[in-house]
Amino acid sequence: MSFDLDYLLIGHVCQDVAPPGVETPFMPGYIFGGTVTYAARTAKAIGLRVAVVTSASAEFALSAALPSVETVRRPSAQTTTFENRYYDGHRVQTLHAVAGNLDIAAVPLEWRRPAIVHLAPLAREVDMELVGAFPDAFIGVTPQGWLRQWDETGRVRPRPWDEARAILSRVDAMVMSEEDVNNDWPLIRDWANYAPVMVVTQAARGATMFIRGEPHHVPAPAMKEVDPTGAGDIFATVFFARFQQTGDPHEAARMATCLAAHSVTRHGSDSVPTPDEAKQCLASMP
Repeated sequence: MSFDLDYLLIGHVCQDVAPPGVETPFMPGYIFGGTVTYAARTAKAIGLRVAVVTSASAEFALSAALPSVETVRRPSAQTTTFENRYYDGHRVQTLHAVAGNLDIAAVPLEWRRPAIVHLAPLAREVDMELVGAFPDAFIGVTPQGWLRQWDETGRVRPRPWDEARAILSRVDAMVMSEEDVNNDWPLIRDWANYAPVMVVTQAARGATMFIRGEPHHVPAPAMKEVDPTGAGDIFATVFFARFQQTGDPHEAARMATCLAAHSVTRHGSDSVPTPDEAKQCLASMP
């Protein structure tokens, strides 16, 4: 079967408050962030035809955030804005603004036959019913935005995902971080019984991949960490792409872990894999 796109991403681009000392040439005080930003750049870097459906204000520099990527921007008064701080390896997030919601009406008709759909919510903006809107596609989910809630100050905390079992039974694979559920491994193991394939990233310790509920450890190579932001998004993109292409979740997980490990050695969107790193990781596969 031929597809109109290789990789369709649905979710918010966002602007992250820039850490001290980081240059911000396009948006003073902010850097580009969000799963869609890292994932689209990663998918392009590994040679895929990519498109993005998102929502942001007219002032957001979308073409700079997603160079050479086809995009549809649903108009919004605000752009989703996060502030990320790290303490002893753990991220503390504050949500300062949220853009508009995304449903099937936001997806152009000519983009509704992709090989892979990556649902990438950041702040509960992606309609969960989209899991059933692309019957011929591989459906990959990074659910962190469905797992978030925030108080009046914007402080982000885990949210119970009551829809998890129903959603997981309808996707091909899910990738999440153990921190998305505050390291609740009983909950993770329960969810793993419903997803065909589910990967839980664990920073420098690699990842645990569940295949029909059975766990498999995926080690990560040791790297000097500079900035971990985006590593999980890069992992998910490579994993979904390789899994859809090869049908082998083990090979996909090894490739994804390799490229995600390289990504933490650079800041921000510079962490996106290079073609040389992709070749290196591919050559290292057993």
